Amino acid sequence: MKSWTRIMLIVFSSVLLLAACGTKDETPKTNASGEKDDAKKYKIGVTQIVEHPSLNAAYDGFKKAIEDAGLDVEYDVQIAQGDNSNNTTIAENLVSSNVDLIFANSTGSAQAALSKTTEIPIIFTSVTDAVGAELVESMESPGGNVTGTIDNHPEAIPNTMKFLKEELGAKNVGMVFNSGEQNSRAQVDAVKEMLAEMDMTVVEASVSTSAEVKQATESLLGQVDALYIITDNTVVNALESVIDVANANKIPMMVGEFDSVKRGGLAAYGFEYFDIGYEAGEMAAKVLKGESKPADLPVQVPQNLKFVMNKDTADTIELEIKDEWNAEFSE
Repeated sequence: MKSWTRIMLIVFSSVLLLAACGTKDETPKTNASGEKDDAKKYKIGVTQIVEHPSLNAAYDGFKKAIEDAGLDVEYDVQIAQGDNSNNTTIAENLVSSNVDLIFANSTGSAQAALSKTTEIPIIFTSVTDAVGAELVESMESPGGNVTGTIDNHPEAIPNTMKFLKEELGAKNVGMVFNSGEQNSRAQVDAVKEMLAEMDMTVVEASVSTSAEVKQATESLLGQVDALYIITDNTVVNALESVIDVANANKIPMMVGEFDSVKRGGLAAYGFEYFDIGYEAGEMAAKVLKGESKPADLPVQVPQNLKFVMNKDTADTIELEIKDEWNAEFSE
């Protein structure tokens, strides 16, 4: 009996020993700072053509998405001050500093980044025509190391032109833009093609710097009965110059995004730039986590198109706002 008891004790002890040896330590390993050893700090290079409310909102949205994804990120933010030639220098700087990802906040910014690297992932936003700008092969299958979100809702320009014609009776629409911005040229050409079918015309006024915007706008007086200011970074940077001329001559001025409505534009069919920046940030998080590659992430279009008006501007140009327009009002 004693022999049997000894055998049982030996077996029981062996089982406990094996169990102890086979137990996995689930406690996260930490370094001297108390951080997880497998936690990585990423470096994102940010290239932006100029600072203005829409682009800044897009960048804010991008950062919020990265934060919500739980990523530890250091940002290297560089602004081109409205000078496209600076985009190339910025791109070179970011590539040489070996960032993990580049966030390009404008068409020119993205083009410059792509010209300097085909290896580092590039996520863009505030781009109007990604295919025409030769950033991606197609919206559905970008290919290469670039993808992102565009700022061109397919119904925004058609709705704007329809409003100008049917509600405001416009026939000649003035457009001030920087012809050196591919983003702008694409929008102007789209408007011209559309208005040709509506028995309306576009009167162009081209600028190369923000300092030329007021004079270019004044050159349209007597030739147009409405203005349409697209998402042109050069012109939007000097938007108040256009607003002053438009309001002084009681010319309705439609704009391409909500921040320009807040600043004094009459109205816009648009969306929040924060939202397209956020969506771009979600794409960047997937790339950094290794869940996707830019080539496999389709380019995204804005959601939730809305019609927003500036009531003070309408009062200034003596335009009566109709209930059937179903407009929201900027704050």
